[in-house]
Amino acid sequence: MKKMILVTLLALLAIAPAEAKKKKNTEGNALIAFVTESHDFGIISDDKGVVSTEFEFTNQGNAPLVITSAKADCGCTRPEFPKKPIAPGKSGKIKVNFIPKGYLGGFTKNVKVKSNGSPKMKVLKITGVVNPNKTSKK
Repeated sequence: MKKMILVTLLALLAIAPAEAKKKKNTEGNALIAFVTESHDFGIISDDKGVVSTEFEFTNQGNAPLVITSAKADCGCTRPEFPKKPIAPGKSGKIKVNFIPKGYLGGFTKNVKVKSNGSPKMKVLKITGVVNPNKTSKK
């Protein structure tokens, strides 16, 4: 009898954390999922001006997703993010602008996106190569 009670208690202890996690997920968590987390601009000219890309995401959770910040490595990379909450099942975009002026050669820049969702932080990456525009320099 004692053995049966012990087995029952152990089974309950094993199930409880899984049920708690399941319950937590149904009680209101935002879940941010990006279509892609990197973009390669390829070869761009240093006098091209601002180049941009958009990173699309979906709130796959069951609570509103709030992006609290999107910060780049340096001033040459400027992210723009939605300020309003993204409802469950809805999508949004983070636009990332890169200013190639003053850069030559390969570059890799990161944008750290923080939200109330899971995961709390995602890192988006842009890469490319900046070449001088030889036709404009005489």
